[in-house]
Amino acid sequence: MTDLSRILVISAHPRGGRSFIGALAAAYAAGARRAGMAVEELDLAALSFDPHVREPSPRMQALEPDLELARAAIARASHLVFVYPTWWGTFPALLKGFLDRVLLPGWAFEETTSGTGYEGLLSGKTAELITTMDTPGLVYRFVYGAPGTRAMARATLGFCGIDVNRVTRFGVAKAADAERRAQWLAQVEALGGSLAEGVLTPGQRFWRRVKAWLAALRLHFYPMTLISYAVGALAATQGGALHHGLFWLGFLVLFLLEAATVFSNDLHDYDSDRHNRFWGPFSGGSRALISGSISRTGLAQGAWATGGASALALLGVLWLSPNAMAAALVMVVTAGLALAYTLPPVKLSHRGLGEIDVAVTHSIAVLLFGYVAQGGGLFDAAPWLLALPLGLSVFPAILLSGVPDHAADRAAGKETLVVKLGIGRSWGLAALFVVLAVLAALVLWLGAGLAALRGLGLFAGVHAYFLIRQIWREAQKPAAARRIDGLMVLALSFILWFGLVPLLNLSWLSSP
Repeated sequence: MTDLSRILVISAHPRGGRSFIGALAAAYAAGARRAGMAVEELDLAALSFDPHVREPSPRMQALEPDLELARAAIARASHLVFVYPTWWGTFPALLKGFLDRVLLPGWAFEETTSGTGYEGLLSGKTAELITTMDTPGLVYRFVYGAPGTRAMARATLGFCGIDVNRVTRFGVAKAADAERRAQWLAQVEALGGSLAEGVLTPGQRFWRRVKAWLAALRLHFYPMTLISYAVGALAATQGGALHHGLFWLGFLVLFLLEAATVFSNDLHDYDSDRHNRFWGPFSGGSRALISGSISRTGLAQGAWATGGASALALLGVLWLSPNAMAAALVMVVTAGLALAYTLPPVKLSHRGLGEIDVAVTHSIAVLLFGYVAQGGGLFDAAPWLLALPLGLSVFPAILLSGVPDHAADRAAGKETLVVKLGIGRSWGLAALFVVLAVLAALVLWLGAGLAALRGLGLFAGVHAYFLIRQIWREAQKPAAARRIDGLMVLALSFILWFGLVPLLNLSWLSSP
């Protein structure tokens, strides 16, 4: 019998087995046993425990023997079934008190020392909710917003890493006669029996795999690549027609290459990522490998597949491009730099060169590829000048992303620039490059007359003020690894000015 067949049915009605909730829980357990599952049942009404957290922290309050046994049962189970009545839109105080006492920090979830980040520690478990209610289902869902279901599935179980995959509601309970209740009991017993085919339906299993790969892709970083690439393409075709098929095929090359890169990064940054307590949407990897949602083999296969597909798409670009030789050269160099970020033996990110690598690949590399693919010259001044302020604007964001990772990177022997310089010096370096990016935009517009950068220095300058002010505030705090999500949003959105303003200016210049 595998761990996947361990089911815990939790009945949460104050009247226990004498209630209809108790009958529903028993029916589910009977169906699950008939399906070959190892089933444990937990009747909260039969437990002896104080439902109130009386200490400053719940972990300071000793667990009663019944709660110790209940927690051990939760730890053994792979699938949890909560059966409870919906009262006042949520669930009984008995269930709330049980969750308050059992789901302790350090066991069910972990809080980062900064107090801004949390990680569920019960990942890999699934759950389902079965509830009765007197409110009509449509009213509960669309008028009240299903508060009890949302609280259990997202704010409680989901917060602890447990994936709620099925919710079953029965109502209106007070109007149900004996025949109706018998139908509900049979339906719940069938739900338990359906576990023979797996906790998740085929559709849920498919969608879970899709979500895992979407998370691994880290799609929020791709729009900047598209914007930079589009700037290069438009710069090459001022006054002429953009080859749209070639344009989108070229972006497909870059998209697939970036996918191969992030998959490779997750593989080779595993030692750092698994010890990172301050990971977030902008640092610490995708967590797909850490959470087990994608295996190491699967991620490696994904990297090879996307890398190979990028190479095939490049052949199409070279077939269509009027400057195929230059496009091939730029793309080979770009791919080498992108993969060398974490790929052994180069591992630029481990040598204090990763920040420069990212700044180059996300500015001149993609911009120049768009430029030469559309027929521009490799040594034309325009793409290089356009990329200069862009690259300078990328550097602060990638440098600052090393702050949350600092302790984990240092422990894993990954010598990022933040590890080499220390967090204190990194604040100043990030602020310096923010200023340099704005100055470069102003000089190239006002001094060199680069029309594509018209107005960029003004817009970016206002943004730079708020960004540097936030960097200064962070610099006043102790120099320690921590989540800096607000600062990262400011740093990443700062980059957008250096892509969007030239893109709009070039679009107007190209208009008839």
